[in-house]
Amino acid sequence: MLIDSHCHLEYKGLVEDQDAVLDRARAAGVGGFLSISTRQREWAQVVATTERHDDIWASVGIHPHEADGHADLGEAALLAAAEHPRVIAIGETGLDYYYDHSDRAMQQALFRRHIAVSRQTGLPLIIHTRDAEADTAAILTEEMEQGAFPALIHCFTASAEFGAKMLDLGLTISISGIVTFKNAKDLQAVAAQVPEDRLLVETDAPFLAPVPHRGKVCEPSFVADTARFVADLRGTSAEALAEVTTANFLKLFSKARL
Repeated sequence: MLIDSHCHLEYKGLVEDQDAVLDRARAAGVGGFLSISTRQREWAQVVATTERHDDIWASVGIHPHEADGHADLGEAALLAAAEHPRVIAIGETGLDYYYDHSDRAMQQALFRRHIAVSRQTGLPLIIHTRDAEADTAAILTEEMEQGAFPALIHCFTASAEFGAKMLDLGLTISISGIVTFKNAKDLQAVAAQVPEDRLLVETDAPFLAPVPHRGKVCEPSFVADTARFVADLRGTSAEALAEVTTANFLKLFSKARL
């Protein structure tokens, strides 16, 4: 059994035919889904879907692209939302300097608020980082020194050096379909070497469809293709990788129950 550790089930491309999307994923061996929120107005819908399906869980958080629109969001709102029994994670949050859709200082401030909530609740922090390795590493290092919290880098595409730093800090690394792209040699090298107990797989659906589905709307079922590719990189079987990554997911997201 596989778990898609990061998908956006309420996004266009999936939500219109969500039941069929989920059925195809289950038929492909996906036994769990972490549905990620990126804006406060999404939280209720994301959580409502989890209430209809025993194999779906939710996160609550604000994507760095949306930081400017949530400048007044305090820790209290996140803490209240995190009390729901189907909410098992905080995020996604982090820094994105590639698009700079929000002010960098605001991204950093909101990132730290999410970290504080992760620390208080014990729920894992789901981190998005793009073109912001130095600041992401600096903030995480500083915050870990103030009190540890569980966390992962989702859709890892950063440098091997950054990956090593994240592992040193105790984080988990999640690999998306990008690893299957022909030009992703550096990422493939990282995916082959991540310690077995720190590895997850994801789709980031409806984005980033892996080979052989490139150009299509990405679905959670495609996590099976990514898992097979990563298993080949690591010299193991798809079944063994599924077992390991599912165990890692349930250990990290300890509030999840199957």
